[in-house]
Amino acid sequence: MDYPARRMRRLRRTPALRQMVAETRLDVADLVAPMFVREGIDEPRPIASMPGVVQHTVASLVTEAKRLSGLGVPGITLFGVPEHKDARGSGASDPDGIVQVALRELRDTLGETLVLMPDLCLDEYTDHGHCGLLDLHGGVDNDATLERYGEIALAQAEAGADLVAPSGMMDGQVGAVRAALDGAGYVEVGILAYAAKYASALYGPFRDAVDVSIAGGGDRRAYQQDPANVREALAEVRLDVAEGADMVMVKPALTSLDVIAATRAAVEVPVVAYQVSGEYSMIVAATERGWLDRDATVLETLGAIRRAGADVILTYFAGEVAELLGSRRG
Repeated sequence: MDYPARRMRRLRRTPALRQMVAETRLDVADLVAPMFVREGIDEPRPIASMPGVVQHTVASLVTEAKRLSGLGVPGITLFGVPEHKDARGSGASDPDGIVQVALRELRDTLGETLVLMPDLCLDEYTDHGHCGLLDLHGGVDNDATLERYGEIALAQAEAGADLVAPSGMMDGQVGAVRAALDGAGYVEVGILAYAAKYASALYGPFRDAVDVSIAGGGDRRAYQQDPANVREALAEVRLDVAEGADMVMVKPALTSLDVIAATRAAVEVPVVAYQVSGEYSMIVAATERGWLDRDATVLETLGAIRRAGADVILTYFAGEVAELLGSRRG
């Protein structure tokens, strides 16, 4: 008897058959590499909680960016680690700040072969570790922060950014950044909005990577999304698109697959998902102990994020996956 299910099993019989009928495909062009550049160091510095990831010097950053571009990775997101921090996060908008210096070097070396998408926030630069300026009571001053975000956007645009990526989850951040860019003539610089950024437990290794601790043991739950909520996330996404976002991000990725799918259905702009530091470190730790197959786990998780609807994925595995996909094609 020919059971109907057997028709599907016939198409699973060989790797070539499975590849031919696959509904979701992962390509190197779908990937963006998050990278860290640190001021005041002479050689790359390993990040203990993210094995295989480093804080780059400007020189090593450019070298690695050239390698990634040669592998077909289309873009990088850049996070800066300044030598000095203050209450206003002055280094974030300083023309000679570490990210602006790195952007100019990358642009001069790589031209337009790599999309440069620097993170636009204050937490890496403030001595209190919050994503915005603080008011007299120690809370984040949303409107004062928007002015700073505009200043950062202009510094990054001047240094060569293709898109800026406001990640602080301030109300009105996309509109403020768009107005600042347009007002200074940077109408071609796009905005990748961190639109549904949850207050996740999975950001710990990232905070090690950028030397951030929140003063007084506080947290960011007052301005980042509640992980329990989907409708709220979609409202934030729609607001960001209405304010001028060219792309919208959901973060973290694997714990937000339903949100990625709902976002993809709700808006027409490209949807980006961030496989965050904790997701990376968990996979690396499990595979280093022999509990999981590294290549298979990385490809399966990234495939799931694509299947949920992400057009682009930020992942610390970008270079590794580019090499793996290239070797399989070869």
